Amino acid sequence: MSPQGSDSYTPTPQHPNTPTPQHPHSPTPMVTLQLRQLDVPPGQRLLLHDVSWAEFEAILADLGDHRRTRIAYDHGLLEIMTPLPEHEYFKQSISIAIEDIAEVLEQDYESYGSTTWKQQAQQAGLEPDNCFYFQNEALVRGKLTFDLDQDPPPDLALEIDITSKSLNRFPIYARLGIPEVWCYDQGALHIYLLQGDRYIESQQSQVFPALKIPALPALIEQYRGQGRLALRRAVRQWVRGQLP
Repeated sequence: MSPQGSDSYTPTPQHPNTPTPQHPHSPTPMVTLQLRQLDVPPGQRLLLHDVSWAEFEAILADLGDHRRTRIAYDHGLLEIMTPLPEHEYFKQSISIAIEDIAEVLEQDYESYGSTTWKQQAQQAGLEPDNCFYFQNEALVRGKLTFDLDQDPPPDLALEIDITSKSLNRFPIYARLGIPEVWCYDQGALHIYLLQGDRYIESQQSQVFPALKIPALPALIEQYRGQGRLALRRAVRQWVRGQLP
């Protein structure tokens, strides 16, 4: 693919009056599509192959910041997916729980949502469901723009795997240097810590080492029908109950 404008990707077109020669071994003609024509239904994903870094950045610019879709890029493979409402519920519930935990523990943090994190040298880019700075919060406090060649990556990323994704995100996270990833899937919250160039599952979070984080989904499910305020009060009480 080659960028031919702000929102379309196509090979150089022939003159409109020039017929396309039909040969048995001719390559399949490429089709021009504008990104606004692509409609990825909730829970579905689109995988594009052989996307250069320049094309990836052009696609990001065309898609804009205010959108439902999430992207991931890994050495020429680009995935575009749209989350389900269930996905968004658990993303919000766990994200708010993280903020409530931090407040009870009096830990400063910054949250940057589904910011696009990318690094050309690593040929890697993605948008987590949410991400947080804790250990490096003081280094990024108040920042609105980031460059991973100069700035530290988030300390914690959150992934909600309600639907399976085409791209394995762990190698992308590893190349971006994000030290901890929480992955919610089918009622379980798994903690993965970066060791070298790969993630190892752990029962203990580096961000909240004193807490039994894998127990959070059961608490969320217990209070799901009682409203957001009841859940937040329960999370705060749950944290206090684990403190010495």
